[in-house]
Amino acid sequence: MYKLLGGLKDYFKRQDIYTDSAVFRLHNSFTTALLLACSLIITATQYVGQPISCIVNGIPTHVVNTFCWISSTFTMPDAYKREVGREVAHPGVANDFNDEDAKKYYTYYQWVCFVLFFQAAACYLPKFLWDATEGGLMRTIVMGLNIGICREDEKCAKKQALIEYVLKRLRRHKLYVLRYFACEALCFVNILVQLWMMNRFFDGEFYSYGWKVLKFSEVPQDQRLDPMVYVFPRVTKCIFYKYGASGTIQKHDSLCILPLNIVNEKTYIFIWFWFIILATMLFCLLIYRAMIVFMPSFRIRLLNTINRMVPREAAEAIGQKTDLGDWWIIYMLGGNLDPPIFKDVVAELAKQIEPPHKNGKQRL
Repeated sequence: MYKLLGGLKDYFKRQDIYTDSAVFRLHNSFTTALLLACSLIITATQYVGQPISCIVNGIPTHVVNTFCWISSTFTMPDAYKREVGREVAHPGVANDFNDEDAKKYYTYYQWVCFVLFFQAAACYLPKFLWDATEGGLMRTIVMGLNIGICREDEKCAKKQALIEYVLKRLRRHKLYVLRYFACEALCFVNILVQLWMMNRFFDGEFYSYGWKVLKFSEVPQDQRLDPMVYVFPRVTKCIFYKYGASGTIQKHDSLCILPLNIVNEKTYIFIWFWFIILATMLFCLLIYRAMIVFMPSFRIRLLNTINRMVPREAAEAIGQKTDLGDWWIIYMLGGNLDPPIFKDVVAELAKQIEPPHKNGKQRL
């Protein structure tokens, strides 16, 4: 298992320079690694073990197993409510009486590992776009000042270079912050689209999947209908047709066991809860970003919060004299620079930055 999943450890490496938020990294790094791990586990289970095993008479078992795996199996939804052992052999397994409309077919299980892989690629896309857009700007202007242990003359020279960069590039960072906020919004859209796609993938059963599992334990034992068995059946039916010796078509009704669905049901219950939590966090993050954009006074509090060593007066001066793009660059520097160095940089910038308008009005 370690050899199988060991390559995913790169997604959890600690960064020395941060250009994004923790929620952004949860979406791009953790969720990508989670989905890739699920895809690898299901793939290994699918090809190392036996994903399907059918019971049939008169035909080689491996032929029916292969046919039912690559085509589809089905259950009878109305049979889930019948008593197992008396009315039906297994949940969802009953006589179909040649009624095609009463059958529920399952064709997704051979596609699960591929769908999870493409979901992982979609979750990584915002990070790929942001890294390509950011271009290492934050790492360049930090110049190693995230570690305060260096010679005093070198430290002073780097601080002066950083201050000069910010002063020379005033009012030119708005596109930088807007691109980053757009990537965060893309994360939220991605999660919503993936929830919708998974619901379509599972024939409209995924939206309520987690809630049904939560309510399952509250139902009396004799009235329980396991929602995981309904979405990921462990025993299904499959019909195989072949020609007999005289050319007559023969129908072989087989009972198929799907051990892979034991893994699938646990995988998707975890994915359901994680996606709901992540969608909630991303929605709150977008509201938080809207407050930053439309409430300049809120920026002053944030700048003072990120580093308590920064005087309130300096934070107010930065908030009043800079637009959104410049403020964001300074704010991100607060999370990357050594705290005493950041305090000195903010204090010096507060003195040297000229307000965007002589009449003192704030600009985005």
